[in-house]
Amino acid sequence: MTELDAAIDRLVRPIADWPEPGVTFRDITPLLADPVAFEAVIDGLVLLAEKAGPVDAVLGVEARGFIFGPSIALRLGVGFVPVRKAGKLPSTSLSTSYDLEYGSATMEMHVDAVVPGARVLVVDDVLATGGTLLAAADLVAQAGASVAGNLVLIELSALGGRERIGAAGCESLRSY
Repeated sequence: MTELDAAIDRLVRPIADWPEPGVTFRDITPLLADPVAFEAVIDGLVLLAEKAGPVDAVLGVEARGFIFGPSIALRLGVGFVPVRKAGKLPSTSLSTSYDLEYGSATMEMHVDAVVPGARVLVVDDVLATGGTLLAAADLVAQAGASVAGNLVLIELSALGGRERIGAAGCESLRSY
């Protein structure tokens, strides 16, 4: 186990049966409060992001993808694209609905947020069943772009998300 693995294990607290029975939420709040660990996580995510090759944009999924995505985008020298929950964006948007491990949701992205042909890196906090990353890939495809890779802090491997997302693959700092 690396020092970074140990920090993630120590600072990301599992909360059983939240937001509903049977779901274990991964609370990153203690990690964000530790500036040394948070910086190490960003450094680690940037190293993983570089495996995707050159990208034109980093797309972050609301809400926790907003925490990691902008820092990664700045380090890679590209722009950041926010993907929001339905009804939160002020301009014309693309939309997709998807299933989560505990329900369903709709996400949106501004129609002009990604240019056709762009290579986009998708960033979120956790890969569980893969529904969120598949939905983000759908938005990217609707814009005429492609997913260069997916990047998460934590992968919950028992839930099979990696198998669902397919060819774009996923890099994670920690897997449980």
